[in-house]
Amino acid sequence: MQPSPGNKTVRCPVCETPVVWSAAQRWKPFCSERCKLIDLGAWFDESNRIPGSRVTDTNPGND
Repeated sequence: MQPSPGNKTVRCPVCETPVVWSAAQRWKPFCSERCKLIDLGAWFDESNRIPGSRVTDTNPGND
């Protein structure tokens, strides 16, 4: 997809391919479903994580 005037171009967070930021771009900010799933997998296996302290369950009887 070619950028048109007024559309911003960003880089895919996974492969850094230019991505046009528009309503027609289905996977934004990713360039494809493949890159979207690669990123999701990184969150699932905890390669990506948000820093912070561990949270402990203060009420362990409520499963």
